[in-house]
Amino acid sequence: MELRIFTEPQQGATYDDLLAVATEAERLGFGAFFRSDHYLKMGGVTGEPGPSDAWTTLAGLARDTSTIRLGTLVTSATFRHPAVLALQVAGVDQMSGGRVELGLGAGWFEAEHEAFGIPFPDVRERFDRLEEQLAIVTGLWATKPGETFGHDGAHYRLNDNPGLTKPVQETLPIIVGGSGKRRTPALAVRYAAEFNAAFDSVEDTRQLFERVTAAADSAGRTAPLVLSAAQVLCVGRDESELERRAAAIGRDKAELRENGVAGTPDEAIAKLRRFAEIGAERIYLQVLDLQDLDHLRLVATEVMPHV
Repeated sequence: MELRIFTEPQQGATYDDLLAVATEAERLGFGAFFRSDHYLKMGGVTGEPGPSDAWTTLAGLARDTSTIRLGTLVTSATFRHPAVLALQVAGVDQMSGGRVELGLGAGWFEAEHEAFGIPFPDVRERFDRLEEQLAIVTGLWATKPGETFGHDGAHYRLNDNPGLTKPVQETLPIIVGGSGKRRTPALAVRYAAEFNAAFDSVEDTRQLFERVTAAADSAGRTAPLVLSAAQVLCVGRDESELERRAAAIGRDKAELRENGVAGTPDEAIAKLRRFAEIGAERIYLQVLDLQDLDHLRLVATEVMPHV
């Protein structure tokens, strides 16, 4: 199983905070450094020193790291025009030498849209926009030299786009996730390299995996679809260290043991193995205290070798 580090910078982080986590994760051998794409703190309106733009941050990390993969979990389709997003992501992929992945979702956090003046349509329209964005982003990247790309949809129209700039990767991985019963699995099967189940129990994750696998079989998809999950991380060598880490992120250790990869290293290993048993190939470990780099070191030495 591949372990990846997943951060929530909208809760309060500078670029240097993220760089420290990314470079340490790279040194320790984690598979990737991912960040959320949000503009407002959850649970309040502050979040000093302020939010940062996901793709601006990843562009910096593309140059300040050398081997670790980079991406979003997930970019909101409401934030950017798809042709601009395709250009941004391809550019960051070039800057990184081909290490970028794009998680793309419909968007859900209404308060940040209101705070930043971004339109927030109803859920059906958001999914319609997501579907068009996936078609446009992948279509632009697939446009051959000398040809142009067009799209005439309900929400986006492109005419004679030359499909530049291209990612370094021949196929830049796209991640789609969520608990939708019909459209989410269909979009993942059609466009994604990976399906992600975020912050669900093992049993609920198993059901989501079964649903998207059934959709892939029904659609006749032959390319493998990576199955992954995201879980909050809180591991301590003993109870006092666990309590300290839980308190630092404002959570209860018992709740974290129930709903995340938490507890002692042995407990974390056991939870990760349960996810592996249902087919998870990757786990995104949500790290909420970005100052605690020893947390990463503990997981790298005491957990990662056993999963």
